[in-house]
This record gives sequence, structure tokens and C-alpha cells, in this order.
Amino acid sequence: MKVTQHIKRAKGKTLFSFEILPPRKGENVNGIFDAIDPLMEFNPPFIDVTYHREEYIYKQHDNGLLEKVTTRKRPGTVGICAAIMNKYGVDAVPHIICGGFSREETENALIDLDFLGIDNVLVLRGDAIKSEGRFVPDPDGHSYATELMQQVLDLNQGKYLHEEVEMAKTNFSMGVAGYPEKHFEAPSLKSDMKYLKQKVDMGAEYIVTQMFFDNQKYFDFVEKCRKADINVPIIPGLKPLTTLNHSTILPSIFHVDLPDDLVDELDKCKDNKAAKEVGIEWCVQQSKELMEAKVPCLHYYTMSKSQVVKQIAEKLF
Repeated sequence: MKVTQHIKRAKGKTLFSFEILPPRKGENVNGIFDAIDPLMEFNPPFIDVTYHREEYIYKQHDNGLLEKVTTRKRPGTVGICAAIMNKYGVDAVPHIICGGFSREETENALIDLDFLGIDNVLVLRGDAIKSEGRFVPDPDGHSYATELMQQVLDLNQGKYLHEEVEMAKTNFSMGVAGYPEKHFEAPSLKSDMKYLKQKVDMGAEYIVTQMFFDNQKYFDFVEKCRKADINVPIIPGLKPLTTLNHSTILPSIFHVDLPDDLVDELDKCKDNKAAKEVGIEWCVQQSKELMEAKVPCLHYYTMSKSQVVKQIAEKLF
């Protein structure tokens, strides 16, 4: 079932969903199940599964030759989605990204997802890998999320890369990312909004936001979207702080601001245990205010560690 159908069937009730990461190289699917199991009591209608490109370094040998060494490789998102749907009977929402994948690799992944009966994809450009510093597209891949969206739209119309005749049509519903504090590469929020409007006009059916810690920024973002005639559901994404260094790491990596009140409370914390308590309580209050505003869904970034999100959800759902 499509995410938008789940929202419609909820009839104004705020849904609960979350995002997980595929296991790292050498780990197995049981780690995924261990992260999901504690959250199933809150009846998530869908679970997002992130997509990651290969990361690598070049190791120089004594003879001067360079060897490409993979430093980060994750098992396939497609397989994880199949495992989730088979075990839990809920919809899996795979992310698909531009970076690190050719158009043909993307088409093959989409074909496999269609075979599995997956109805939703979250379409993202993806981030730059650490060794490159800036986003570099695959030589035969996409540079922008809109180009990746067009490939999905083509498949929905039965248009494949190398076929002259019309083929079987897919039926993917596309979600896209939204940035209440703007994407860090965008010159302005107005410019960012223009490209978000383009994605919705192309066919994006819902938006999931980057994490934020000040609800007013989400409310302002929604208002700007509505004024720009962006009328699809806008799902807020939330990430609870769990360690003291999150106060510097998260703003640095995700380009988000922390409210002064939250920073003040974290400054009082002597250790990670105290910081986690502050982070949980802050996220609970954020969630309650958003639920009172009747947001369509609360979407939590778990980083495949579910216990903190479980503590939060127990107070809400």
C-alpha cells in the first residue's frame, strides 16, 4: 500500500514510522530484526530502509601502486525490504539515490523492487562520500534527484532504458526529502523551495523532512510549502539526541540548528546518561506538539538503535 493511502486511511490520526540502516559489511539480518522488534507494538504501517553507496580509499603499496579498498559496503536494500515485508507484513519504503549508481543499476533495482510488490520509493540525490568532499555523480548516473525521479516516472509508463517497445508498467509512489532549514547546498530557502515544488509538480506524492529540533521551523516550512502550492503530506522527521557530542556532531553533519533552550539543558549534563534523558524528553515534547497539530505521521531516525525511540513512542502511541 502507498504511504499516502496509509495516511488517508488513518483519518487524521498521526501514524508512527521509522527509518533503519542496512547492516554493515559482515553483519546479518538478525541485527535488523533486533532493531525492529521492539517498535512493532506501535503498529508502524511502513518502515524506511536507507540506501548506501560503496565507500573506499586508495591504499598505496611499497611499489607505488594504488589499490582500491572498500571501507564501507552494506548488504542490498532490496533484500532487506523483502525480509521486512516477509517477516512483519508491513510496507517497506526503500530509499534510492543518485550517487554511486548508474542508470542501469538503478533500473535493475527498481525492477527487483517492483517484483517484490513494493509500492513506495523515497527518491534522494544522496550525499557525497567522505573521500570526495563534494557530490560526484556516477559517469552514467544521475546528478539530481529530479533526474532520478524521471527514471522512476518512465518505468511507471513502461519506458525502459534499452527497449524500443513499451514494457510492463511499474506503479511506484514517490516521496522526496524536504529541508525546514534548507539544504546546505541551496543558496536560499526560496531557491530550495523552488526545486521542491518542481519535484511535487513532477509527481512526488509526499515529503519527509530532514531532522529538526525546533518545531516552529517545521511549521514555518509547511506554511511556506502551502503558499507555494505544495499540498502533499509533509511528514516530520525526528532524531532524539542520545549523547553529549550529538550537540556538535548533528549540526555539523546534518546542517541543523539546536534551540538555545536545548543547548542550555545539554550544557548542564555531566555525562551521556544525562544527555540521553534530556534528548528523550525533548523529543517527547516535540512529538506531542506535532501530534496536537495533527501531522500525518511522526517519522523517527533510529540509526537502527530502537530502544530510545521505544521509550519515546511508549509515551505517545
